[in-house]
Amino acid sequence: MHDRRTFLAGTAATIMGGSLVSSATAAEGRFAIALHGGAGTEPEKMTADERKAMEASLGKALDVGLEILQKKGSSLDAVEQVIRALENDPLYNAGRGACFNHVGKHELDASIMDGSNKACGAVAVVRTVRNPITLARLVMTKTRHVLLIGDGAEAFADEMQVPRVENSYFSTDFQRKKWEEAKAREKAKQADTTKKMGTVGCVALDVNGNLAAGTSTGGITNKRWGRIGDSPIIGAGNYADNSTVAISCTGTGEEFIRHSIAHEVAVRVGYKGETLPAAVDHVLRKILKPDDGGLIAVSKTGEIVMDFTTDGMARAAADSTGKREIKLGR
Repeated sequence: MHDRRTFLAGTAATIMGGSLVSSATAAEGRFAIALHGGAGTEPEKMTADERKAMEASLGKALDVGLEILQKKGSSLDAVEQVIRALENDPLYNAGRGACFNHVGKHELDASIMDGSNKACGAVAVVRTVRNPITLARLVMTKTRHVLLIGDGAEAFADEMQVPRVENSYFSTDFQRKKWEEAKAREKAKQADTTKKMGTVGCVALDVNGNLAAGTSTGGITNKRWGRIGDSPIIGAGNYADNSTVAISCTGTGEEFIRHSIAHEVAVRVGYKGETLPAAVDHVLRKILKPDDGGLIAVSKTGEIVMDFTTDGMARAAADSTGKREIKLGR
């Protein structure tokens, strides 16, 4: 049974499945934003200082987006800048702090989508782009394509003169240790039961009623080189449509791809007329398997849902009524 309690925001709100759900009729000047730092967070295994540091980091990223929306900026700008902040923070598996692949390198993926016209852009298997989310937006605005990968994406980054770094820039001691442990288990032919989740994302509604979504990731530890998960796949790990909802997913990417999870949420709201909490609950608990991950979503009316089936999901949300939430676990 879900834990439910009243939380006023706009007209009404609910905490459902460990998630903030705020609902209100569309109104001029209303905005809402949510972000995640990845499903699979295990707050009970973190020290008090580690939890405090992550909560502070989530709050800083949230403030980046809030400042843009409060100044009547676009949801696309808010999403991109929030994700850039998370990519720059080594606490997350995206940008700096990305996991190591099978050969000890970093390969990053990202996507962004404009709900006003369904324009979208994505990059995958990039190795030297400091902020993949910005390159993904340039794919959307400067090309006729949706997804560029590998050497092609790197060449496009050259053309766009985006900031570049050595691949080692993305390395952290924490992720190196996880990779070394994974390699040791593989050599010993031991089953790998560790959490393989990460990813950061953001969804936003601006005062003009436009939705946007973005997702960025370093993949999974010890992944085969060239592996691509759901984060750069529009409709799987990321989706936005002004008529319904914006969604960013996190979890076992292959499962989110198989079931087109982000798009499934949108069509359940748009075609079946389900409430956003009900649609999210269905895809997480009826379509996906337990512990597969979670997602964040914001509707065209500013309703926010952040839900997951893992032990935790680093997340934060706020809206134009002044409501604010930052959480790691239930």
